[in-house]
Amino acid sequence: MSFETTNIAQWLARSHEAPAQAWAEWTHAGVALLPLGQRFDAVRLPDALVHAAVGATDPDETAARLAQCLRGPVIHDSRTMGGIYYALMRPVERIRWRHQDIAPRLGMNNYLGVPTLTRTALPGPYWVVLPRFEGDLCEPSAVECLVTAGSAALSGAEQ
Repeated sequence: MSFETTNIAQWLARSHEAPAQAWAEWTHAGVALLPLGQRFDAVRLPDALVHAAVGATDPDETAARLAQCLRGPVIHDSRTMGGIYYALMRPVERIRWRHQDIAPRLGMNNYLGVPTLTRTALPGPYWVVLPRFEGDLCEPSAVECLVTAGSAALSGAEQ
């Protein structure tokens, strides 16, 4: 791991009350279960919503468009619910999340399986868009725009 990657991993691990536990989980399983709501939240984005928003289903093209649109880290997990993207964003405790029904914001009292920074492909959860630096997160407004665009595209497809 590079110096910058190590700093990012340490920043992520410090979200855990026992950072050594996160490191042990990354070493043994490739994924650490990290608490949400303090350092970052995650928005659960179904594959169909993301693909409709970015106008692509090819994994590489989707990743490139997500990186451009969200300018922050995104994890993908294809093991559940037909595939889910998780956009990591700064906590929005003072802002009501308007899209809880279609793209739930996961914060306090929730955990997310966060892959090691070297996991950028299947199997299991992997980084679609890696964090670029310590504290790199998607802006809530960018995630909201993606959800709005995806919802509109899906609504248009249903008509």
